[in-house]
Order: sequence, then structure tokens, then C-alpha cells
Amino acid sequence: MIYNFEVPTPNGQHDFTISSGSSLIFVGANGGGKTRLAVHIERSNLENVHRISAHRSLALDPAAPKISGHLARKGLKYGYPGEDVVVGHKNVHRWKNKLATHLLHDFDFVIQGLFAEQSKIALNTHNAAHSGSNDTPQKTKFQILISAWQRLLPHRELIVMGDDVNVRSSGAADQYSASDMSDGERAIFYLIGQTLLADEHTLLIIDEPELHVHRSIMSKLWDELEAARPDCAFVFITHDLEFAASRLAEKFVIRDYAPNDGWTIEAVPEDTGFDEEVATLILGSRKPILFVEGADTSLDIAIYRCCFPNTTVIARGSCQDVIHSVATMRKNASLTRVTCAGIIDADSRSDEEVDFLAQIGISVLPVSEIENLILIPSVSRAILIAENYGLDEVERRLTTLKDLVFAQLEKQSDIENVVLRHCRRQIDSVLKKLDLSATANVAEMQTAYDKRTIGLDVGQIAEGASSLIAKGINEKDLEGLLRIYDNKRLFALAARHLTDRSLREFESWLTRTLGSDKAPELKQAIREKLPEIIFR
Repeated sequence: MIYNFEVPTPNGQHDFTISSGSSLIFVGANGGGKTRLAVHIERSNLENVHRISAHRSLALDPAAPKISGHLARKGLKYGYPGEDVVVGHKNVHRWKNKLATHLLHDFDFVIQGLFAEQSKIALNTHNAAHSGSNDTPQKTKFQILISAWQRLLPHRELIVMGDDVNVRSSGAADQYSASDMSDGERAIFYLIGQTLLADEHTLLIIDEPELHVHRSIMSKLWDELEAARPDCAFVFITHDLEFAASRLAEKFVIRDYAPNDGWTIEAVPEDTGFDEEVATLILGSRKPILFVEGADTSLDIAIYRCCFPNTTVIARGSCQDVIHSVATMRKNASLTRVTCAGIIDADSRSDEEVDFLAQIGISVLPVSEIENLILIPSVSRAILIAENYGLDEVERRLTTLKDLVFAQLEKQSDIENVVLRHCRRQIDSVLKKLDLSATANVAEMQTAYDKRTIGLDVGQIAEGASSLIAKGINEKDLEGLLRIYDNKRLFALAARHLTDRSLREFESWLTRTLGSDKAPELKQAIREKLPEIIFR
């Protein structure tokens, strides 16, 4: 079956087509008009559309009064289990005339529909057995639900009886009522039940399918449900990028919504050079994109989001990944409406390399790694002030920390390790820039390799790094040393002597403080040490 609907946009109506057995996904940020889009699609064809709202109650009552399957399905579809209720009553009974905001409270209809169908099939099977029929008994929707449940949640067993549902831990004897299940378990039960009970050839709209469902099983859940209802089509409306990327479906980003103009929607292209999750995030961003090193859970992200609040910060892992991301995005025609830039650690880069990176949209930190920012005296001072130390104590702690840092920096074993890491980075940088794709044979490849690496004098690189470290130590130039010196122990020293906290506690404190408005001087001190970012 083919389902068609139109969505108003600033450029006119956008036509969408989806067929049974397929899916369509809309991704958007909070406040982007996702629920209103779900309402709009439902109203385009009330008879063949069933919408599961994001505002849904998960109150499960296995003892809900039993009614006929016909009336239960009426209640589920229209919001009222009456013989004379029709599709025109859906807005009043199901949504109480608040289509976007009403709390959907239809779990009882799910339970009633499942029990009614089970009773009907059980009676038919009973009568057939007494008449001597050897036909294979029909599976109930409860049995299909239980099979899917066991594959998703093997540690929990559903025990469905004639008029009740209990649960027990796998292998345990004790049972408890299904009403006492966790929110996640009840959400899974509800979504499976809703999907199984939907009329044939229905367009199912699921608003925020990720609610209460753990990410580890979310994709498996919808694999089960789409497989169970090949006669239906699915429209998912979500803000979960990981979920969207995990599904095989047409995907669209909701960039904006205005009541008079409609929705600004863009298809997620397949050839962006990014995985779908990142491409969707870029397309959905209303701000410039800042690519940075690190992971989404790292301190780097907390610092960059604090200092560049008017950007969408995307962690890309290594410096090479950041450079590649900026270059890819700026070359991709489908993404060029969004500006971008990148920022990476200094990693002992030469002035020439810093200038070259600036030309391609990459800014370089003034320190070897972002944690070193905390050891810059102006930033350390701001941390002490945020901790409410008096001026004398601030100066004492700054002096103590500086002495301890230089004592650490003067250890010959530490210097040798820093020099080794510096040499590795320099060699790695040269090799990563080595492009041998145009060589036609081994001899050409060898020539190209020799030409590119002939100037790679490891001894000279090491001597240069050692000289920089010695110069910084002799001149007590802490900021100069932090540009080349990468040692996580320095960050631990800062944690202990600036705030009397362990490293883990200090990271948590710093993340919380930067995310609040409690220490504007600290934010300003860090921002002043970060390079200028030019988006284009």
C-alpha cells in the first residue's frame, strides 16, 4: 500500500510517499516542531494513520476490565470504546482537542485488545480440537509479543495467563505483577502491543521512539516490530541521531518550524563524506559547526562548548579527523549552507604549519594539549578565585604549583619521554601526508617515498625539542613549555594544588563550573587563551 502526505514548507508543499514495509525518519532538535509535524501527518489521513504520541502514559494495569476485541480496537484507534465512534471523533476522544500536548492514556486498550484476541483464539482452538481438527493453532498476539520480548529482554520472563500478566527474573521462581515493571520494560511492552494491534495497512507514526528504551536494544526493538508488521509503514520522529543512523530508511532533518511558513526540511544525502549521524547533526544545526579533538564525554567538549556557546561542537577524535572533517564539509555542496571551522592541539607544530592550517580553517591551541590550559597562570588564578581563596592564598598556591610543575619538568626521564612523543608526532605527521596513490610501480613509489622522507632527520627533531624544553626551564617560561610538554601528571598536580581535589573530582568540578554561570572570570580566562576561530 502507498501512503502520501504533504508538508508545507517556506518553498511550497513537500510531497512525501512511503509504502508498506518501509520507513521514513524525521530528525529534529527540541522545539523544532517535531510533534506538530506528527500531528500534521496524522490529520492528513485520520483513517489509515495511527499516531503514538511522545506524551504517553505507561501505567500498565493487567487487571483492566475485559471488553470485546472490537471495542478495544475502537478505543485504541479513536480513544473511546463505543460502537458508534468513528474517525471524526478521534480529535475529541483520543486527543481531547489537544492534539500536540495531550497525555495519551491508552495502555488499558492495549491490554484489553491483547486479552480479547487471546480469548477468541483460545476458544477457536478449543472448539477445533473438540471437532477433531489437526490444524496448527494460530499464534496469539500475546505469544508474538512474548517471543519478541524474550529476544530483547532475556533476563525477564513474561507469564501471560487468562486474565493477568506477571513477570519473573529468568530462572527465578518468584513472580510479580507486570504493573511493577520498570519504565523501560513497560515502554517495550506498550510499543510492541500498539504495533501488533494496529489495523492492517496502517501508517504508524511514532513520536520519540527512544523514550525509556535503552540504546542497546532500541534498534533491535524496531527491527522486531517492522518485521512483525510488513503490511504497515513506519514514520519515526526523533531527536536521537544514533537511532536515526541505525535504521534503513529515508531520512530528513527538520531544521526549523514557523506556524505561518511550515517546516524547513532537508533530506539527509548519502554522499556527504560523514557517517549519517554526523551528517544529520550538521544539517540540523542552526549554528556554525566547530570540529574539535576528543570524544563527546571528554573535558575538551565541556571547555569548547563553554567558550564557543554559539556553535555546535562536534568531537571527531584525532587532529587528522578534525582536519579531514573541515575539508570534507567545505567541499560538500549539500552542506555548504552551514559554516564550519576546526581547532586542534598544538602538538609542537611549527609556525609554518600553524599558518598553513589557519588557511584551511583549522586553529591551533597555544598548548600541547587542552588540559595544559589549566596550568597557564591566568587560568589557574581564575580557578583559585572561583574557589573563594583570599589574595594571599591565591598567590601562595600559584607559586607552589609553578615550583612543582618546574620540578616535574626538570626530571630527565620525563624530558626524554616528551622528546620521544614529540618525535613520534612529527614522523607521524610526515607519513600521514605522504600520498603514493599516483605512483604507477614500485620504483616510482620508492622514489616518491624517499623524496618525501629524506629530510626527516629524527636526531635533529629530537635536538630541537630538547633545546625548546631547556630554554623554557632556564627562562622559567611556563607557557612556552606548555606548548611542547604533554604530560597528564601536570593536570593532576593542578587538580590537587588548585582545588584540593583528586583528578576525577577536579574534572567533574571543572565541567560543572564551566556549564554554569558561577565563574564568569574562569570562562573569560580560558577564552582569552584560545585562538580566534573563523567560520566559513
